[in-house]
Amino acid sequence: MTSCRARHPSLRRSRARAALAAAVVAVLPAPGARTPSAIPNTGVTGRHQGRAPITAEREPLPPPIHHVFVIVLENEDYDATFGPASPAPYLADSMVAAGALLRQYYGIGHFSLDNYIAMISGMAPDLETQRDCHLYVDFVETGITADGQPIGRGCIYPAHVLTIANQLAGRGLTWKAYMEDMGKDPAREPATCGHAPIGAPDPTQHAAPNDQYAAKHDPFVYFHAIIDSASCGRNVVSLATLEADLASTSGAPNLTFIVPNLCHDGHDAPCQDGEPGGLVSADQFLAHWVPLIRKARAFRDGLLIVTFDEAKNTDASACCDEVPGPNAPLPGQTGPGGGRTGAVLLSPFIMARTVSDVPYNHYALLRSLEDVFGVPYLGFAGRAGLASFGADVYSTPARKQ
Repeated sequence: MTSCRARHPSLRRSRARAALAAAVVAVLPAPGARTPSAIPNTGVTGRHQGRAPITAEREPLPPPIHHVFVIVLENEDYDATFGPASPAPYLADSMVAAGALLRQYYGIGHFSLDNYIAMISGMAPDLETQRDCHLYVDFVETGITADGQPIGRGCIYPAHVLTIANQLAGRGLTWKAYMEDMGKDPAREPATCGHAPIGAPDPTQHAAPNDQYAAKHDPFVYFHAIIDSASCGRNVVSLATLEADLASTSGAPNLTFIVPNLCHDGHDAPCQDGEPGGLVSADQFLAHWVPLIRKARAFRDGLLIVTFDEAKNTDASACCDEVPGPNAPLPGQTGPGGGRTGAVLLSPFIMARTVSDVPYNHYALLRSLEDVFGVPYLGFAGRAGLASFGADVYSTPARKQ
C-alpha cells in the first residue's frame, strides 16, 4: 500500500496535462480578499453571506491535493440544512465558516442508490438502482452507449464497468470505504465488503436496533470490478477502523469514502436505537469525525467534502444540463434530477468563508476527484461542459513543474 508520505506519482491525462506538484501545505491560508464575478445571489438564505460568491474561470489543474475524504449524508434540502433554522449548527455554521459552501450543488436522481453509484462511477440511474435494489441482482447488459453507459437493468454492474477505486488502484494509489455498523450483525452482512448473496433480498434495506448499516448507501458493493476482487474485503470496511487509520504512521488512503449508518447520516428520524436522527444526529456525527480528519497528517494536503445523496423526494430539480441515461426516462423519477442539497468543502487549499454559486452535481464531484488524481473521466463525469471544482473553490492555484 502507498504511504501517505509517499510522493504522488506523475499523472498524465490524454490531454497531455502537466504533472501535479507534490507540495504540502500544512495550515489553512489566512482569509483574504479575492475578486469575485458579479452574479445573482440565487437561493441564498441570510445565514451565509460571507465573501461574495465566485464564478471565475477554473484553473487547468487543481491544487496538489493527495488525500480526499468524502462524507455522504442523506435526504435534505439545501434550505433545511443551511437555512437560518438549521438544526445542524456544526455543519451549517462552523464548517461553512472554515471552508467553501457550494450553494448550487445537486443530487442526480431519486432514491438513494443511484446517487451513490454516480459519485464513484458516473453511471446514470436504471430502474433497479432508482428503487434501491431490494433484490441484490446482477445488471443484465444488452449493449453500451457511445459515452460508456451500459444498456440494461439490474444492480451489480459487470466487471468491465469501473469505479474511481479501480482507477486509483491502477495508478498505485490507495482507497478505502468506511461504512458505519457494517458487520455489527453477521446474520445481516459480513464485517467487510458487506452485501447479500447475489440473487437474494437485501436484508439491510431498513435499520435494525443492533445494526443500522445499509448496503444501498455503499456503492462499492454494486460493481463486480470490486466485489470479485480480494480488495473488497481489504478496502470496504467498518467505520470503526477509521480512527486508527487516521492516526497510523502509514496514514489514510488517497481516497477515504465515509458513510454513516442510517441514523447518523440523517436518513431515519427517530432512529431504531432511540437517537433523534435527521440533521441533529448527522451534525453530531460530523462534530466527532471532522476534527479528527482535520488533525490527521493526511489532511495537510487533503480535501474534505461533505454532501448529501439527494434532496427530499418532492425536489427532482437538476443542474449542469443533466441528461437521463439509457435505462430510466427521468433520473429523479418525477423530474430530471435529485434536487438541490448543497455541499461543504474544507482544505488547506480553500480560503475560509468561500461561497460558490457554480452549479455542481455528483457527476461533477467524480470529475473533480478524477482531476485531483489524474485519471480519465468515467461515464457522465466526462460530459462536455460539466464543471470541476476550480477557482471558485480553491484559493491556492495549481502548481506546475
